[in-house]
Amino acid sequence: MSSRNGGLRAALGCAMLVWTAAAAASPGPCEPMTHEGERFVACTVDLRRARVKLFWRGADGLPYGSLGRLASAQGPRLSFAMNAGMYNADLAPVGLYVEDGREMKVANTANGPGNFHLKPNGVFYVSGDKVGVVETGRYLRSRVKADYATQSGPMLVIGGRIHPKISTNGPSLKIRNGVGVKPDGHTAVFAISEGPVTFGAFARLFRDALNCPNALFLDGSVSSLYAPALNRSDLSRPLGPLVGAVPR
Repeated sequence: MSSRNGGLRAALGCAMLVWTAAAAASPGPCEPMTHEGERFVACTVDLRRARVKLFWRGADGLPYGSLGRLASAQGPRLSFAMNAGMYNADLAPVGLYVEDGREMKVANTANGPGNFHLKPNGVFYVSGDKVGVVETGRYLRSRVKADYATQSGPMLVIGGRIHPKISTNGPSLKIRNGVGVKPDGHTAVFAISEGPVTFGAFARLFRDALNCPNALFLDGSVSSLYAPALNRSDLSRPLGPLVGAVPR
């Protein structure tokens, strides 16, 4: 009996080693990193290998409202998710929102207070296996046929330069999240700070550490991340539009 148990333990041990090696060989898209002494998590997705999708409402027609509810609906296919742009009290997007090729909210080009209206603001979009972050006016002029798009603001990095109204290290300290695009036009990088950071520090993260010549601020204070490979599922106030990655 003990010999059989020993053999079973050995077999289970080998199975665990195989599972651990496979898990190590296939990590999730999110990795912790530091820049200028601040801690962040960056989630990198190559759209030639995975799909980036936006999510607002579930099958019941109501906003998902949380990363946990989205994760429950999508199951293990969802490799990461985070909040994806500013929203109103009813959890509806403040600006342009496109999901599955359908424009559900039109672009917001009005002037006003707050970060969204700190122009130039911008649009993050997905079109097939291509991805982009561009100023709102440029997006509208280009007439991109987007599968997914969300408008937010301000732009953090524009053509390799920090937004002209973002100071090097201003007084505002918030937990922040945003998205940038690599020069190949196929790779999106989503990042969230682990603690409060300035706009300047967050913009430099994308430009200097993540090699994103264009990047967009998604939100602050409510910034949240779902990353199962990191055993992380943040709780926050109710959220509007969400973004996540699933297999192709």
